[in-house]
Amino acid sequence: MDWSSCTLCPRNCHANRNNRHSLTGICHETNHLRLARAALHFWEEPCISGKQGSGTIFFSGCTLRCVFCQNHSIADGSVGKEISQKRFVQILLELQQKGANNINLVTPTHFVPLIIDGIQQARSQGLHLPIVYNTSGYETLETLQLLDGIVDIYLPDLKYNNSTISQKYSFANDYFSVASCALQEMYRQVGDPVFDANGMLQKGMIVRHLVLPGCTQDSKAVIQYLYQTFKDHIYISIMNQYTPMPAVQILYPELNRKVTNKEYEEVVDYAIELGIENGFIQEGETADESFIPSFDYEGI
Repeated sequence: MDWSSCTLCPRNCHANRNNRHSLTGICHETNHLRLARAALHFWEEPCISGKQGSGTIFFSGCTLRCVFCQNHSIADGSVGKEISQKRFVQILLELQQKGANNINLVTPTHFVPLIIDGIQQARSQGLHLPIVYNTSGYETLETLQLLDGIVDIYLPDLKYNNSTISQKYSFANDYFSVASCALQEMYRQVGDPVFDANGMLQKGMIVRHLVLPGCTQDSKAVIQYLYQTFKDHIYISIMNQYTPMPAVQILYPELNRKVTNKEYEEVVDYAIELGIENGFIQEGETADESFIPSFDYEGI
């Protein structure tokens, strides 16, 4: 990996990530791993978390940087602890020892070469859990191809269909064209879902879509694309946990509210009308702080 001219993500910013004295590139990260949390996590889809929890590793930095991000403190690089490769391998094995159902890598794109090395080392030392790649969906084919045979479960978002909306809220007018190609590569690698005897996903893809306030038509376009492209060969997770963060109050006032029950039900009803059977929906009051863990360096 040439860290002096990084092209791991679609931003293609060619940042020199060997520079350890300043924030570098879109992701704000250098060529050393930085983590904010590594612990059992119970708020993923049931076939990911189960009763024992998902061994979830939150990486610092992000390549997309959505204006409404609920994990903004780690996305902007302000929170994170640098660790060695040796420590990363230990963390993977410790999560397995704690009884995790899988290893869940959250926002990992900008660290892919380091992650692959760590997983390979850990596997040689007994790591046998499925590897979950938990991503915004904004990925290059070249980076994803490095993960072929490493990742067992892809857990990407498909955030937008409309390029005007993706530019406004994630500064990426090419989001859908990039993410739709990425999802097809992910499916090529892992194929149809495979579950164990306890109903835990061992291989396959779950695509998440977070319904945003005022964006139900775009949500429907996303759902339609997913079903037309993959049918029931994947699972679709329609989320209503959008939580308005302080950053949107002034510049994006239309996002300064929760999604209404009517908005969410409209998207879910549309999915049902399409014929989607393999899906997850959220019920009750899910748009609260319980979905935002404390990034207190637990497990690091």
